[in-house]
Formats: sequence, C-alpha cells, structure tokens
Amino acid sequence: MEPDQLTVGALSERTGVAPSALRFYEAEGLIHATRSEGGQRRYARETIRRVSFIRVAKEVGLSLEEIGGALASLPDNRTPNKRDWERLSAGWRPRIDHQIGVLERLRDRLTGCIGCGCLSLRVCTLVNPGDQVAERGPGPRYVLDDE
Repeated sequence: MEPDQLTVGALSERTGVAPSALRFYEAEGLIHATRSEGGQRRYARETIRRVSFIRVAKEVGLSLEEIGGALASLPDNRTPNKRDWERLSAGWRPRIDHQIGVLERLRDRLTGCIGCGCLSLRVCTLVNPGDQVAERGPGPRYVLDDE
C-alpha cells in the first residue's frame, strides 16, 4: 500500500466516522476510493479533509445534498488548494452565520418565551400578549427570526 493511501479503517479512525458511513459517502459521490488488487478500498490522504468537512457541516445542520453540492464544486482530479476552500467557505458563510444566529437565540431564549404561541410560561403573556407574534409566521419566531 502506498504511504499516502488509507484503508477504510484508517480513514474511520482518523476522522471519527464509521466505516459504514464512509462507504455511504462514497456511494453518494462525496468521497472517492480506488481499489487494491484484492478489491479493498484505498483513500487518498486528502480524503481526511473532505470527510472532516462533511462531519462538521452535518454537525451544524447542513444536509447531505448541500454538502454534496459544495464538494461537487471542488476539483476531482487534484487536491483542493487553499483558494478552492476559500471559495467554498465564502459561499457558505451566510448560511453558517444564520445558523450561528439561530443557535445563539435558542441558547439565550430557551428558558423564556420563544414566540411559539404555546403561552404556557408566565413570561409569555408579557413578551407575547395574545400571541401577537403569530402574525410573523409559524414556529418559534423569537428564535427563527433575525430580529
């Protein structure tokens, strides 16, 4: 085996992603493996970065479809360079910033009224009298809205 090639077990150990998930990512075209003479998967070392990116992106709530679209914009025939990753991250920044805002609002408001319309907390009658926030749309508006 070449020194820059990883087995599925080695890639799993290095990324913390189960071998079954790595095989799924390969089947979905998110990562690529070559085969040894015995038919075993071999991953290029730079696959660690792709898998790590997938893992973090999933952790912040991005769908595999969104992740796949982003990875499809990276070059297949060469290792993505710094410029490639900068371009990708620039396109994702608004989505990630929005997600951070939602998480911060959830953290800060979870023990109080979140504007969901349940009116079950005493503070709701003060903050959201008569469920006025329902005019802004369904769901927990104080968490989902940027206001």
